[in-house]
Amino acid sequence: MVPVDANLIRLYLHVLAAAIWVGGQLTLASLLPVLRRLGEDAPRRVAQAFNKIAWPAFAVLIATGIWNVLEIDVTERSTEYQVVLMVKLVVVALAGLGAAAHIVSRSKVVLAIGGSLVGLASLAALFLGVWLHG
Repeated sequence: MVPVDANLIRLYLHVLAAAIWVGGQLTLASLLPVLRRLGEDAPRRVAQAFNKIAWPAFAVLIATGIWNVLEIDVTERSTEYQVVLMVKLVVVALAGLGAAAHIVSRSKVVLAIGGSLVGLASLAALFLGVWLHG
């Protein structure tokens, strides 16, 4: 059995935050048609409520991600690992930027593009993170 130590806690917090960030996005996306039928303002109000836990989760992802990188010597990892890590960092940045654009936009086109970008980038970051730890 794996001991309960800082490494386990770090990984647990990272996975929990990813579950909130990515899982919440998937849940909201699937509920969007129903929310639209509840009223024009319903999707925005639900998204605002979700943001109260989503952004703290994103902050935990960033903090534990930095902690993850500090725990390894990246220079001793393979070139493939380093490339995957760099791609993951880019898609994490895209997810954050897409989410921020989605929040501040009033344009339906930008809302759709931002929402799609954050969803796809978040799923890609999740996949790449699993790949790195696999």
